[in-house]
Amino acid sequence: MSPMVLADRVCKSFGALQVLKGISLEVERGEVTCLIGPSGSGKSTFLRCVNHLESVTAGRLYVDDDLIGYREKGGKLYELSAKDAAAQRRDIGMVFQHFNLFPHRTALDNIIEAPIQVKGVVRARAVERGKDLLDQVGLADKASAYPAQLSGGQQQRVAIARALAMDPKLMLFDEPTSALDPELVGDVLAVMRNLAKDGMTMVVVTHEMGFAREVADQLVFMDAGKVVEKGDPREVLNSPQHERTQSFLSKLL
Repeated sequence: MSPMVLADRVCKSFGALQVLKGISLEVERGEVTCLIGPSGSGKSTFLRCVNHLESVTAGRLYVDDDLIGYREKGGKLYELSAKDAAAQRRDIGMVFQHFNLFPHRTALDNIIEAPIQVKGVVRARAVERGKDLLDQVGLADKASAYPAQLSGGQQQRVAIARALAMDPKLMLFDEPTSALDPELVGDVLAVMRNLAKDGMTMVVVTHEMGFAREVADQLVFMDAGKVVEKGDPREVLNSPQHERTQSFLSKLL
């Protein structure tokens, strides 16, 4: 069976700045891949390319066998229309560092908005599913709370529930705990652990090495736009093979 995510020599430049320099990577179905590395190494940019929030400069990215952001004809790539790109993105959930919730809507309303507007789900069904998702992320009692009434960790768990409401086949997490107070991190990671147990395919940019060691099936160390080292998380963390990985981890662990 083909991998859920297949990156084939993906490059991304912003003007003269080359941020991704030929990333090749596979994420198997039902697996968790954690991306680690210093700031500016291209981790978040790669994640944004996976759902075509950024277009790739070269190479190809596939999710569930679909070429992301482009169609190929006669050996040439043509970028998809905004509408077609958005249709692809519907199946890929993304959780950002900052929660981006609608401040004027309740937790439940934030969750049901996209299924109703984008997928045409009947409101009553969306509400029922939204309440189930709030329960799943441990916030069953916060359905009518507004974002300003929630802690950062609670807002992030609402953001995860909102992404799950679209029934994605893949979840992308871009440093989901880095904006949180340390004591709130555990609740968010617990939700992500449960998702992994349920077989959700996930790509997670993170600095949480304990989470990576415990939950990830694959750990990828990136530096300067390249994959430097990848493999079993415990092996990479305990005995990194590459000097650059050793140097990075020695400052963290």
